[in-house]
Amino acid sequence: MFLKIKSAVFIDRLTFEVDQPQKCMLKAVLKDDRGSICSAYETEVKNGQQVLDWDGLNDLPYGVYTLEVSRGDDEMKMRLVKRV
Repeated sequence: MFLKIKSAVFIDRLTFEVDQPQKCMLKAVLKDDRGSICSAYETEVKNGQQVLDWDGLNDLPYGVYTLEVSRGDDEMKMRLVKRV
């Protein structure tokens, strides 16, 4: 796993902790329980950058989401919950 999520429950933002921070492109999508993409995030991770914040998630409906993150050939999936 190349990053960790601070919490599997979120309200208006996701905070990522980057393992082995190195310069790369990070792409992430949040999908609802039907598999539809609800939000997308793309950023360049800088050398030594250990924390990333994905803001602007307040308008998403409450419920369960699947987070899919990719960095080059590395990919990971995680289930998250948006709450009040």
